[in-house]
Amino acid sequence: MIGYLEGSLKQLDATRALVVAGGVGYEVHISLQTYYKLEGQRDVALTIYTHVREDALSLYGFASGEEKFAFEKLISISGIGPTLAQKILSGIEPADLAEAVARGDVRKLSSIPGVGKKTADRIVLELRDKLFIPESARDQPAPSTRTSVDDDVHSALINLGYRPKDAESALDLARKELGNEAELSALLKAALRQLTRS
Repeated sequence: MIGYLEGSLKQLDATRALVVAGGVGYEVHISLQTYYKLEGQRDVALTIYTHVREDALSLYGFASGEEKFAFEKLISISGIGPTLAQKILSGIEPADLAEAVARGDVRKLSSIPGVGKKTADRIVLELRDKLFIPESARDQPAPSTRTSVDDDVHSALINLGYRPKDAESALDLARKELGNEAELSALLKAALRQLTRS
């Protein structure tokens, strides 16, 4: 099994990296989180999860140990395979995933593209005691101010290619600017304005 890969980055897109090591090119599936960390680099190092099926051997790469840990916990859940786990980690960072699980924040999890309410419920139920929970999540109450409109805007921004953290910041600024009664289209426009300013 391949557990670690270090080499030169030959190709990179939002879901895959081609890493050349010892004259061999390894195609590695990656999340957006890892993509942003690899962007602009020539030499890279990834921790690897090797997924073996009867008809295929696939490599999943991670720029951080935390992301690989979260990935392995996600694929331990019935109905969540490597592809969906990687999509989930493209939509939420490991620390934020652990925080959402600790708080039972099904709404936040189900706002990630590809994750429905049933899957979000299963993630919370099965990972509650299995993810490392950030200290900040232990003492804080569950969020009550985030609305389904906020989640829809956040999801739309991620689908447009923005990083989850950037989308979150822009959404917060847009909400402060427009107030709690803002509708989806106005909130999305305001968030996009915030993102294009930077």
